[in-house]
Amino acid sequence: MAGFRKELSAKLKAELPAQLPAYLKNQRWFGAKAREIRTAEVVDLMTLHRAGVNGIVLLVKVEYKGGGDDLYSVPLLAAERGGSGDGAAGKDATGSLNVSGRNGEEGLVFTDALKDEKFLSLLLDAIEKGLIFSGEAGELRTSHTLSLQETGVSGSLMPRAIKAEQSNSSIAYGERLILKFFRRLEEGVNPDLEMTGFLTEKAHYPHTPQLLGALEYRNREGRPMTQGILQAFVANQGDAWQYAMKSISSFYNEVADASVDNSAAAGQKDAGRTSIGEFLESVALLARRTAELHLALASAPAAEDPDFAPEPFDAKFREGFEQALQELTRRIFYQLRKAHDHLPEGTKKKAEEILAEEDHITQRFHTALSKPLNALRTRIHGDYHLGQVLYTGSDFVIIDFEGEPARPMSQRRLKRSPLQDVAGMLRSFHYAAHAPLLAATGTVNITEGNKLNLNGWAEVWTKWVSDRYLDEYFKVAAGAAFLPPTRAEIMSMLRLHLLEKAVYELGYELNNRAEWVAIPLEGVSRTLKSANS
Repeated sequence: MAGFRKELSAKLKAELPAQLPAYLKNQRWFGAKAREIRTAEVVDLMTLHRAGVNGIVLLVKVEYKGGGDDLYSVPLLAAERGGSGDGAAGKDATGSLNVSGRNGEEGLVFTDALKDEKFLSLLLDAIEKGLIFSGEAGELRTSHTLSLQETGVSGSLMPRAIKAEQSNSSIAYGERLILKFFRRLEEGVNPDLEMTGFLTEKAHYPHTPQLLGALEYRNREGRPMTQGILQAFVANQGDAWQYAMKSISSFYNEVADASVDNSAAAGQKDAGRTSIGEFLESVALLARRTAELHLALASAPAAEDPDFAPEPFDAKFREGFEQALQELTRRIFYQLRKAHDHLPEGTKKKAEEILAEEDHITQRFHTALSKPLNALRTRIHGDYHLGQVLYTGSDFVIIDFEGEPARPMSQRRLKRSPLQDVAGMLRSFHYAAHAPLLAATGTVNITEGNKLNLNGWAEVWTKWVSDRYLDEYFKVAAGAAFLPPTRAEIMSMLRLHLLEKAVYELGYELNNRAEWVAIPLEGVSRTLKSANS
């Protein structure tokens, strides 16, 4: 086996670099499609073999023109190549990878192993048995919790890849287990593994999937990189975003011809609020689950678990946080100025108004962070929005604790105010309110005559939902050490994070969806106005 791996490794390292850039750019999980790849190098290889399965896991270092690099995990399945046997590597580099054979023999073709049921079963079996797969520069280690041992069901579960546009790959095993396989690896323990482990094994928070096992790559120095996590599968009716979309679409179709501004507006608003009463109660439940999550994350004693113990907002942290916010603002507003002429006509005026507020925004950040903050910092979700919550039909389950994937691992593990998560959910409500009007999905009857009116109702809906969420959140979290002692201080910190989030969203939309830039622009505008009121 060692000889085979050595020979195979030499061929892969020699023949794949020319094929990998095209292959990677064709994969939905590859996160740098807009960047030009300078080199792609195989830095390690683990072989995973059993009857009927010839699998390997490659670690590929990708370097980009202009600087920077990433490390990607690429699991592949090997088979003999049919056809003419001409040995031409790269024949179909976007869908498979090829290596030549010896002495006129057929070569090998490699395809995505996570689409193969036998390979997926092998992964689960390895986790259950705690197997280790050695490579040249490190090893792939598997582990499991006692809870997985107690289930004893892995061998009977049919695996299936979950098809979704995401940066990781997810595999369901029956309706019992789900494996999240991280494609881009970073040194250190992934926050998703760390957080779900703490919540399920120490804090006993019941509204997140139970941690059952893990895959971890360790290099020769013993430094870990989280490769995957195995969790209990949560039966659900979709995520909270999908649930919100159904409610909003129904609401808009009901009020489409009802004016927000005429003399009967008060009565119409009362009727509209009544029509979403059931959804408002669901929002209150989501707020309770959020507050309970934050209380659980703040529960670790410093002596027992320093990685989770709450810490003060000391001067050093506030200074670093302010510098990060100032840099974020400068970068995003530079992008906005460059993109101005290419924005939709209806967005340009609002963009000009916000551009004129740059100094005001940076001053807001300075004012908020230049004085002591009477609250504790804790671990938080870090990328909290409606898409990170599953709706079971009667409750909510919070998922995906890895933080914003674009941020370095060290930043994602920082302790911050739980109000950052609250701000993320409030911004998600604002997005949800406008999404049916921008996406034109067909579920909302939009005409030229009612479009302006529906935009007005979107703001009304956002306020109703946000107010209900905040009321319930603060009721459950009242007195927590991570909240400032007065309502004025709480709202000041919340506005800080709302402004941070809207500026961050502005950069995202400028890079991805120019037609959606109006939403974060309005978010910045609303937050600045609320700070002045």
